[in-house]
Amino acid sequence: MGVKTGVSPGTGSGGAYNHVMKILVANDDGYLAAGIRALADVCRGLGEVAVVAPEQNASGTSNALTLHRPLSVFESHDGIRYVNGTPSDCVHVALTGLLDWRPDLVVSGINNGANMGEDTLYSGTVAAAMEGFLFGIPAIAFSLVERDWQHLDQAAAVARQVIDRVIAEGRLGSPWLLNVNMPNRSDAASRPWRTTRLGKRHASEPVIRQLNPRGEPMYWIGPAGDAREAGQGTDFHAIAEGCVSITPLQVDLTDHAGLAGWNARLGTGPAGCA
Repeated sequence: MGVKTGVSPGTGSGGAYNHVMKILVANDDGYLAAGIRALADVCRGLGEVAVVAPEQNASGTSNALTLHRPLSVFESHDGIRYVNGTPSDCVHVALTGLLDWRPDLVVSGINNGANMGEDTLYSGTVAAAMEGFLFGIPAIAFSLVERDWQHLDQAAAVARQVIDRVIAEGRLGSPWLLNVNMPNRSDAASRPWRTTRLGKRHASEPVIRQLNPRGEPMYWIGPAGDAREAGQGTDFHAIAEGCVSITPLQVDLTDHAGLAGWNARLGTGPAGCA
């Protein structure tokens, strides 16, 4: 990917990008979030930038698409377009009908909180980037690991450095998907980068039960579990060391290692079904 373990941010040595960039920016925190505006700002010097984001916070919506009602697209006073749907809706609508050009790159974020380990399965931030990837476009999801936007300017600088690097390395063209988590530090833009694998969390905390004004039970999803597998090489470890974590992702959920075992247990095989 042009980002090597232990390499500090800088300029790559690959082929230069030879035309004006076109970048689609999305997120899951909603179009009013500080993170998407910071990300769009650092992208604007690279070429044409379109921002399409959810109307409301859509964290935790994963790859959901809205199929049972129509979607509407609105435009804010500063030109950001927002959709009454999910992060995946935003990218899908942008790529299949809203934009009159195809992006060279889809970026999502900057998220207000980490997306590490199993977070990536639930994350709307990762899902927005993944939607671009599914359409054959290189994509990057960016997240600031602690909430409340502390040192967002540094995270935005890291995002620009990562984008600059993949452009300099000539990595645009064939699709790939990166998940970038950035520490909330005043020096984040000068911290080393680590290519990582996803760690694992403990199971999430139990739901929180409350009563509504009618005395009926209602439930809030509990907090995510703490890190369970956070050893060297994981995204959790890189962040604990104060580094930027960059995890290449894929969509294939097949248990390739288990195929042969399931063939034996089920009496199946690769032969035709005729």
